[in-house]
Amino acid sequence: MNKFSLDIIAFGAHPDDVELSMGGTIISLIERGFKVGVVDLTQGELSSRGNLEIRKKETEKASKILGINFRENLKMKDGNIEVKEESIKKVVEVIRKFKPQLVFAPYFRDRHPDHENAAQLIKASVFYSGLKNFVVKNKSLEPHRPKKTFYYMQTYPFEPTFIYDISPYFELKMEAVLAFSSQFYNPKSKEPETFISRPEFLNYLKARAEFFGFQIGKQYGEPFYCEEKIEFNFNTYLSK
Repeated sequence: MNKFSLDIIAFGAHPDDVELSMGGTIISLIERGFKVGVVDLTQGELSSRGNLEIRKKETEKASKILGINFRENLKMKDGNIEVKEESIKKVVEVIRKFKPQLVFAPYFRDRHPDHENAAQLIKASVFYSGLKNFVVKNKSLEPHRPKKTFYYMQTYPFEPTFIYDISPYFELKMEAVLAFSSQFYNPKSKEPETFISRPEFLNYLKARAEFFGFQIGKQYGEPFYCEEKIEFNFNTYLSK
């Protein structure tokens, strides 16, 4: 492993997407000794609440709570994430630089067009990153393709490929989520109400974690989808 490598990169369309969808998983993986980075595609400049300065400070706070090794913002245009060569090359440079074994991305069906487009962008970038003749600005970066891409749940549900137990980490995950305080319910706020600033949203987030935790016999869980089959390991259930 070179000094620039990461085991895992989680991509999000906006700051807070990764925390909301897989914050508990990230905290757990870091505790297990893996190097995890987060890459936000946009700065969330179209957000109805907060501003870029506030969101930057909130992102820094959330990153410290998660304990991640690296975070970068690619500063693509919020509301206009596109699967085009320029955008693919930006993501490919990140993948080739840090050489992650696993990549996480938004699920490709969602109420927010940016989330759906981000999923397709990451999928394309993972593929082209492995092609020798796909040339990016930094020509010294060698081709690299992660072993798997896992998609996390945002709004629309899916039948998960697997569910990860985050029971010991749920409270810390919520602390990271709430670092983005401008985006959530505040009775004193005069800013417009949004989908995630409704008073019931955080209750929904907890209920979803409980629902998926219940399915694996745990208190809290985070669901993931993979387009490919995953090898089963009996060591999860058998011991001598």
